Amino acid sequence: MAMTSGSILMVVAPSGAGKSSLVNGLLERDPSIVLSISCTTREPRPGEVDAEHYRFVSKEAFKAMRDNNELLEWAEVHGNFYGTPRDRIEQATQNGHDVLLEIDWQGARQIKKHYPDAIGIFILPPSIEALETRLKKRGQDAPQVITKRLLAAGGEMSHASECQYVIINQEFSTALNQLSHIVESARLRYPAQATRHAELFSQLGISPTKS
Repeated sequence: MAMTSGSILMVVAPSGAGKSSLVNGLLERDPSIVLSISCTTREPRPGEVDAEHYRFVSKEAFKAMRDNNELLEWAEVHGNFYGTPRDRIEQATQNGHDVLLEIDWQGARQIKKHYPDAIGIFILPPSIEALETRLKKRGQDAPQVITKRLLAAGGEMSHASECQYVIINQEFSTALNQLSHIVESARLRYPAQATRHAELFSQLGISPTKS
C-alpha cells in the first residue's frame, strides 16, 4: 500500500454516548477533515440528505458494490445493509487529508484489516445512567427501543480495548478538545510526517520508512 500523509480515524461508541455531536464539533473546528459517508439501503429519515448523511442506495446496488469489492466493510442491521465505500477514503488519504469514520466496533475491526494504522477512538459515557438520560432526551426512540440500546451498550463497550484511545464524554467541551488533540497527534506520526515532508527528510538524510 502506498504511503500517504492522511490518517484514518475511527470514532466508535454505543448509541447515546455523544459520538455524532463530537464528530460534528470536530468537523466545524477543522473542515479539512473528510467525513466518510456510509452507504445504506434503509429509507431516509426526516431531514436526512443523500450524500450528506448517507448514500442511500437500493439493495441491488449495495450488493453490486459488495461483490465488486467496493466496500471496506459492511453489515446487515435490522434487515438493512450498511457499508463503508473505499473510494472516498483512498482518494482523501492519498491527497493528504485525514478521514473520519463514525462506525461500530465490528466495522472498525474490518477497517483495521485493510488499514492496520487506522486509529480507533472509543467514546464512553460517564455512566449507564447518563447514557439512559441522553437516549431519553433525544426523543427519537420508543421506550422499548431505548431498553434494547442500553442492553446492547454493555456488549459494545466491552470492545473499547480494541481502540488506541478512549474519551469519557462527561463534559462536551473537554471531550471535544481531547478528540482534537488526538487528530493533531495522528498528524505527527512518523509515516505521515515522512510523506508530508519528503523533501526535508531527504535533505536531512532520514529514511522515509521506519527501520
